[in-house]
Parts: sequence; C-alpha cells; structure tokens
Amino acid sequence: MKRYLYLIFIMVLSLIFISGCAETTDWEPTEYENVNNIDDVSMTVKEGTVSPTGLTVVLENNSDVELIYSEDFLLEKNINGKWYEVPVIVESYGFDDIGYILASGEIGEWNVEWSWLYGNLDAGEYRIIKIIIDSGSPGDIKQYILAAEFKILSNKNN
Repeated sequence: MKRYLYLIFIMVLSLIFISGCAETTDWEPTEYENVNNIDDVSMTVKEGTVSPTGLTVVLENNSDVELIYSEDFLLEKNINGKWYEVPVIVESYGFDDIGYILASGEIGEWNVEWSWLYGNLDAGEYRIIKIIIDSGSPGDIKQYILAAEFKILSNKNN
C-alpha cells in the first residue's frame, strides 16, 4: 500500500512540475530588459481599472520635451521571476497609426482593451510595454520603453 501511495505522490509532483514548465514552452522571453529608461516620464496603471480584458494607464511627462505615443502595446507575464511575451491569439493584426502628443508637464490617460489580441488573461503578474518617442529635432528621433506592472487576480472581472 505504501508503494502505491508513494507512486501516486511522485506522479502528482511530476504533473505539477510539467504543468508549471509547459506554460512557457510557446512563450518568448522578453526583449525589453531596460524599461522606464527616460527621466521624468512615467507610465502607471490607474487604480481600479484592471480587468482580464483591459486597463487604463496614466502617462506623466515631467520632462522638458514633448513626447509622442501610439496605439501599439505589448503584454508580458512574469513567470518564475522572468518576463515572457504573452502569445497573441490572432494570426495577423495591426494597430491604428495614430500619434498622441504628451506635452511637457502633461498627464494623459490611455484606455487599453486587449481581448481581441490576447483574450482574457489568467491570474498572474503582468506588465504592459509601450514605446514613447521624443521627436526632438528633425532626424533626431529617440525611442524609450515604458512598462507598468499589474496583477490579474482571477479570470473574472476584478
């Protein structure tokens, strides 16, 4: 009897280990190691807006330059202390090519709805990645990567 209990215990542990590893097999590791790399500019998640299908971010520009951002974004999930890109659920997609200006001293809000691209997110720790541009003078375009972390507590609306 002890032998069967031991065998069942080992099988359960193996299944737990395999299921934990399986989550990242189709997931690409992040390419964004250096985020929030512009002084006096931040992106945070607006409190009370997180759901499995979207959220609102707050962009704050306390720098002395005008910045531009667009509709594109990327979601990543923290799995065992490492960031991985959340796989998209559609074959082909694109974003509207709109440039939003974030003037010096301005605070802007941007609503994100991702169910069309990622579906409903499972519980876990995530971050949204956005590129923001300092167009400066003609020919002197600088890109910066902003990230804001958030948690999904369940697959139901939070």
